Amino acid sequence: MFSLHTTPNATLLHPLSLASTFTSSIQSFSPSLSGPNPTRIKMSTDSVSLPENRIVLGVGAAVVDFLATVPSYPKPDDKIRSTSLKVQGGGNAGNALTCAARLGLNPRLISKVADDSQGTSILEELENDGVDTSYFVVGKGGISPFTYVIVDDQTKTRTCIHTPGYPPMIPDELSRSSLLSALDGAKIAYFDVRLHETALVVAQEATRKDIPILVDAEKLREGLDDLLELADYVVCSTKLPQDWTGAPSLPSALVSMLLRLPKLKFAIVTLGEEGCIMLEKSVNEDPQAEDVDVDKLLESLKQRKDDNIAFPTYISSSVAKLRANEIGSVYGRLLVGTAEKVLPQELVDTTGAGDSFIGAVLYAICADMPAEKMLPFAAQVAAACCRGLGARTGLPHRTDPRLAPFF
Repeated sequence: MFSLHTTPNATLLHPLSLASTFTSSIQSFSPSLSGPNPTRIKMSTDSVSLPENRIVLGVGAAVVDFLATVPSYPKPDDKIRSTSLKVQGGGNAGNALTCAARLGLNPRLISKVADDSQGTSILEELENDGVDTSYFVVGKGGISPFTYVIVDDQTKTRTCIHTPGYPPMIPDELSRSSLLSALDGAKIAYFDVRLHETALVVAQEATRKDIPILVDAEKLREGLDDLLELADYVVCSTKLPQDWTGAPSLPSALVSMLLRLPKLKFAIVTLGEEGCIMLEKSVNEDPQAEDVDVDKLLESLKQRKDDNIAFPTYISSSVAKLRANEIGSVYGRLLVGTAEKVLPQELVDTTGAGDSFIGAVLYAICADMPAEKMLPFAAQVAAACCRGLGARTGLPHRTDPRLAPFF
């Protein structure tokens, strides 16, 4: 979903020019975007080794998905037939960490299943993909969580009907020794805001150990506020920032989030086929930085997008004092990312696209990728996910030729 930069005027990057380091400087632009045309950036093509620390700890949902593709979504009281059926693992955390494992990380997942056939399949599928399930709680009796997913073949959208596992996980089921072991050596901790009581216990311990935290803020859920207070990074769904802040626009909502959450280094909003928006906080406040209205800046960046480009790109502002009227200002930069234009005949299902995006972001953080490289990379991974039925079928492995430019 994205591309590269360093200043408020737009910088456009072809992902095939991405690698570990820049080999040319980037043209600066003013926040008003009145400067020269976008600059294409060339990067070295040296291969990138795996991150030194590849351990990621996740807490959240791991379920079984029952996916049925239908010609079009049924009307009330309709009886229709599916055109295809697939049963596979799902759940935000399970999907994101499966993605991270295929990219080369060593994920660990804290979650809960029952000792039923569905629980067994959840664990086996994760283990086969390289996710460490030794921190799962396997309950005696009860049911493992599952989701019915209806995939509309006409609109390429999906509808999810989720049944939580029972009984739910409680913090006492995670022993102190297991908690410490799970966090040992972790580069980052990730939370999808499920199992919120246990998640908060893990997040608080991660904070004490100075392990950064990424929160998947999909929608308003119980426990979201507590986890956001501890977050270093957040990836949001389209509506979440305004729902959470009450701000009148998406850009002003991002400013509000960074003001209300002082630990936050960046916030990303995924927009599906429209790509994403990212607000990255500047480490240093520059009193000489230009004061810019964040809503107007976003519109200026959008005007720089080239809709004829199929690969993921990004357009970025330079660091500025980004102002949201009646809310406040933050020092940072705004980036607009584009999604890969997947051909209609290749687009199968968007289930799990956001989870795969997060899995790629987790890899990027472990690899210390700059935002300019992270956004196109995550977009490329998310697009690959959409080429298969279900959240995991299309997830790429590190060896996928489409990812070669990023490694």
